[in-house]
Amino acid sequence: MSFLILLILATTTDRAVEATFIHTPPTVDGIIEEVWQRADSAYDFVQIEPYERQSPTEKTVVYVLQDHDNLYFAFRCWAHTHPPTACLTADEDHVSIGVDPFGSKTTAYFFRVFASGIIHDGWILDDGRTYDDSWDGVWHRGVRVYDDHFDVEIKIPYKSIRYRRGLKEWGLQFMRYSACNRETNLWTDVSELESELVSKWGTLTAVKPQSRGYYFELFPEGFLRYDKNREEKERLKPRVSLNFKWDLTSEITLNATAYPDFAHIESDPFTLNLSRYPTYLSERRPFFLEGMEIFRMSDFGEERGFFSPLNIFYSRRIGKSVDGEAIPIVGGMKLTNKSEDWSTGVLAAYTGEYRGDNDSVYESKRAFGVVRTRHSIFENSDAGILLSGTVADRDQYSYAAGLDGVYRSGVNQLILQAAFSENDGKRGWAASSGYSGIIGNFLTMCSIETIQDSFDVTDIGFVPWAGRRKYTVISGPLKTYEKGFLRTLYVAPGIVGIREPGEQDWSTLAYLIINPEFRNQWGFSCEVNAGPAHEADTNYFHRNVSLSAWATIASQFFNFGTNYGYSYNYRREFLAHQAGSWFRAGFSPIQYVSLSLRSNLWIELDMALTTTATPRVDCRINADMSIALFNEFVVETPGTNFEKSQSLSNRIGFLFSWNFSPKSWFYFALNDFRIRDDDSMSLENRIGALKVKYLIYF
Repeated sequence: MSFLILLILATTTDRAVEATFIHTPPTVDGIIEEVWQRADSAYDFVQIEPYERQSPTEKTVVYVLQDHDNLYFAFRCWAHTHPPTACLTADEDHVSIGVDPFGSKTTAYFFRVFASGIIHDGWILDDGRTYDDSWDGVWHRGVRVYDDHFDVEIKIPYKSIRYRRGLKEWGLQFMRYSACNRETNLWTDVSELESELVSKWGTLTAVKPQSRGYYFELFPEGFLRYDKNREEKERLKPRVSLNFKWDLTSEITLNATAYPDFAHIESDPFTLNLSRYPTYLSERRPFFLEGMEIFRMSDFGEERGFFSPLNIFYSRRIGKSVDGEAIPIVGGMKLTNKSEDWSTGVLAAYTGEYRGDNDSVYESKRAFGVVRTRHSIFENSDAGILLSGTVADRDQYSYAAGLDGVYRSGVNQLILQAAFSENDGKRGWAASSGYSGIIGNFLTMCSIETIQDSFDVTDIGFVPWAGRRKYTVISGPLKTYEKGFLRTLYVAPGIVGIREPGEQDWSTLAYLIINPEFRNQWGFSCEVNAGPAHEADTNYFHRNVSLSAWATIASQFFNFGTNYGYSYNYRREFLAHQAGSWFRAGFSPIQYVSLSLRSNLWIELDMALTTTATPRVDCRINADMSIALFNEFVVETPGTNFEKSQSLSNRIGFLFSWNFSPKSWFYFALNDFRIRDDDSMSLENRIGALKVKYLIYF
């Protein structure tokens, strides 16, 4: 049996399609006209969900053309059984293209078009294990929906993407999703475990970009902001900023920004953190998102929490928030290069001085710098070095150097990382390693890390667990079922050992994971861990049970879960029973309106119940224009005395956004945040913002 599984994983069917050259391009309006009959085509798609490697319910054909300046794709998606589903605010039919123009077999662009006309794009990283939607490209689509099929046309200018010069064969993947039966079909014949791997894609042949000159983007921004804080008068602050992007060659890009306004349209959601370590916040600012795939250490993807990468660069340290105010960024510059074998980046930024309420200097002016280079080895593996640092003066500085290597072979991946840091004269080192893959028919995940007490990247990175030692081993059979209501079943025991910073004794926890996934995108996961633990100079028997479930029902999504544990409460500084639950749901009563609810409940038994809920209404006027209204409120109940429940904070937000041209946006936002002050809710801050961002490109 093990031999057969390995044989299946190692076997793929090579697929290739030629980009036919034309002199008269098609009109990108969703109508597949006669010129497409000259194109080579991709067909014979293979179902990957809900029934692996079965024939699709409906036929899909993709045509490919090119001229001097652009790539063109046309999808004809037949729908004889059920009419196509097009809805601006719920689950709907869509198609995707994945393009690897570097021949890297690890990194690619993706372009996704929904039947309603909504578009998504971004990067595929780590050989398909990570999706990053931070990249925002200039490309065009046209969609037409009929009773028995829908057609999609896509135009991708060569100037809007980076590619390896002289490379005539690019990696290529096509995907089609049907909402009526939640069926996903791929162009290449691969197993479900391999379905995301860039290294298993087909080939686009005869690619010949012939455009002259290179892409230049200029982003002038106008910003008008109204502020009203608790202890300050109303302020009206107009600002202008300038950002530009210049593709010096098809592989090298220069980005720069001057006096940017990086105010968040929506704040980071409230989180009650009872653990020892701070919460990691994702990046949202456009300048740092562009090219971020280069300035990162290797990882296993968001869903694999058994491994903690050594993030010696954390972009949110630049222009960080202090008391709700962002430290001003004077300017920044970034140079990146991406080719078949090398990925290189240099980033520099300078932040201004920030003064506190009494006019004392809270944060000095700082310079930040990052250098990253990574080299591809063994076809789709790589090794690299990352340097990061910041300096305010000769006595306030911090820098770090890291090495990382990743070996990939099909679904198997091994990561090795090591780093050195110095912060104001204090030096330290760290090392981390992890493996995820299939051994026989066992899905195995394991990691080991050791962080020296003096390792400190607080000013430039995110590795807050200095001094921690940890190992994880989880392994169990992963079974795939060709028929029936059960699609996959994963049952895995494991063991985790942790020695917390400053402690001499180890915590040793036994783990058990049970994860069935059913047809049509629903399933649940149950995780249990227990064992003798030692932290905060306290010995106790740790236990935790977590249960989560997810489903898509009638094109609406639901995600909920609960957990119970007995562990150390760092907020209260004592051992305590703790529990929690979360709930996410979305519902679309009509095509243009979506209602959603995000809720969390933290239970500190015998102490308090803390609840946060964020009801939200989204209205999609069309594929490019939307309105959102949300209300995030936090309520605390002492013990179980619900009569004494009181609001801790309340935030109301409104956002109108209009993508009126490629990468050009108009925003109007309002945000009112209030916190409890004695017996009433007092204004903490009120913000109104009007922002216009316009792209000039040539």
